Amino acid sequence: MIVVTTEQIPGKEIKDVIGVMSGGTVQSKNIGKDIGAGLKGLVGGEMKSYTAMMEEARNIALQRLIDKASKSGANAIVGMRFMTSSIIQGASEVIAYGTAVVVE
Repeated sequence: MIVVTTEQIPGKEIKDVIGVMSGGTVQSKNIGKDIGAGLKGLVGGEMKSYTAMMEEARNIALQRLIDKASKSGANAIVGMRFMTSSIIQGASEVIAYGTAVVVE
């Protein structure tokens, strides 16, 4: 599966547009990570546990997008983007979305 953020894939021709697809996940904070992040928030610096959590969430969302596009017959996704939002205090949603296409 080819996944790009651009609208075209160099050297490939889009033969069919299947449609917009998305994959997502909701990740919640861990109490142990919360304590460490709270302390880090007081002194400044990167909250590495949250960075890792969000990276994992993006990977899950992207894989779900790829799985959904593959099942629909696509062999590529163009215009892929991530969107993140806060659902409730302590939980964030990550969505990967793009246009599933067939390329040659």
